[in-house]
Amino acid sequence: MSSVLEQWKSGLGQSWEHLMEGWRQLWERAAGALTRFQPRERNDEKSASTNLPAPAGSVRWAVLGADIYETDEALEVRVEIPGLDREDLEVEVLDGQLVIRGEKRLEREEKQGQYRLMQCAYGRFQRVIALPVPVKAEDAKAEYRDGVLKIMLPKAETAKTRRITVQG
Repeated sequence: MSSVLEQWKSGLGQSWEHLMEGWRQLWERAAGALTRFQPRERNDEKSASTNLPAPAGSVRWAVLGADIYETDEALEVRVEIPGLDREDLEVEVLDGQLVIRGEKRLEREEKQGQYRLMQCAYGRFQRVIALPVPVKAEDAKAEYRDGVLKIMLPKAETAKTRRITVQG
């Protein structure tokens, strides 16, 4: 009997370790992408059909996934932010970080009914991404299309790769 109990305890311990390792990896990979949305106040400028405050109990956090691709000359940052208009985005480089601010508005026609599922976050947000190398912020370019924000950041001269020929 004690052998069965020991095997059960060992299996439970291993399962717990695997679960905790999975959560740790998820946290490490997604923690930077987890973004807080601050919903509009109920009395904030709203119209009858658009730009409405988020209903009580709506989602306040969402993942805004980002990729950074590096070449010898530049960084290309790609951030998935669906459901916005280009005018609702602000992008700046500040102290070695890329700061993206915006507002995702809840737009719907007023109808009788209620939400049964709300998994989309609405409101003001800010996503900060640490840049791995210095960039020339003044030469940066950004475009927003199909829910994806792409930002091209030319590297500063000190960050560019320079090949050195070895003399023989």
